[in-house]
Amino acid sequence: MRSLFTVLLIFSVLAPAGNVFAQSRSDQTFDCLLEPHLRLKLATPVAGVLKKVLVDRGDLVRKGQVVAQLESSIEEANLELAAARAENNATVQGKEVRVEFLTRKRERTAQLQARGSATDVALDEVETDLRAASQELREAEYSLRLAVLEKKRAEELLRQRSITSPIDGVVVERNLGSGEYAYEQAPIVTVAQIDPLNVEVYVPVSMFGSIKVGSTAQVSPEEPVGGTYKASVDVVDQVFDARSGTFGIRLKLPNPDSRLPGGLRCKLQFDQP
Repeated sequence: MRSLFTVLLIFSVLAPAGNVFAQSRSDQTFDCLLEPHLRLKLATPVAGVLKKVLVDRGDLVRKGQVVAQLESSIEEANLELAAARAENNATVQGKEVRVEFLTRKRERTAQLQARGSATDVALDEVETDLRAASQELREAEYSLRLAVLEKKRAEELLRQRSITSPIDGVVVERNLGSGEYAYEQAPIVTVAQIDPLNVEVYVPVSMFGSIKVGSTAQVSPEEPVGGTYKASVDVVDQVFDARSGTFGIRLKLPNPDSRLPGGLRCKLQFDQP
């Protein structure tokens, strides 16, 4: 009788514990962190003195927006000169007129030569002049093509004097100002993309395999932001942290109105599959 009571007592203790374990696994909450999707330090591809920096910390920028400009008076003058050369096709037109004239002259001379009114020497002279004029026309066309390419090169050199943002984001740091010397290794501004946001979380290795790319979770940022937002798994690390017995997961959280800031702590609960 006593042994039966002991068995029932043990069963009554273990049974609820099993239910609690199952519930805690499904409702388990993890600490997480909201971070910018990208954080880019924008620099210039060519060295020079900054003419002006058009943005400051906290400004929202769009992809392709000019955030800073280098001194470019020389490049602007070179572009104007190259544009004038590229648009001047007078030489080509003159060579075309001469080729057309010599073509007609050869036809007339050939007709006269066939009737015996012109010598072979006269026809040969006209054909020689035509070949020479045709060669001069090709050279003029080539020179004009080089002028057009030179204009494109001047445009590209001038474009490099303007630093643009490659992403939509917010300026989180301004490193240089007008009049300072900028070069490839000196960031001018730092831009962070906060739409979407990355949600970084570490979970126990026992959950490996149960969380896959595309899995969803509910993310609750700390106050004063608050609220609950849905995120989807973007990356599942394939290397564990042996010391803590965890592995990292990155989720993507849409943030189209930029309401959620980066660098905010949060709580995360995975949805059941």
